[in-house]
Amino acid sequence: MIIRAIIEWDEEAQSYSATCPELNFVSSFGDTKQEAIEYLKDAINLMLEPIPDK
Repeated sequence: MIIRAIIEWDEEAQSYSATCPELNFVSSFGDTKQEAIEYLKDAINLMLEPIPDK
């Protein structure tokens, strides 16, 4: 699955933000671009994980 991500430098927070508009704006942040992308992947995986029946 290919999902678009928008990576931006946040001057106020002094970190990178990563946002996925197609998935209800799931987002993350990190000190580096790569860290923000990895955290975004984790957030997307958690969002797509099935909800347990219990």
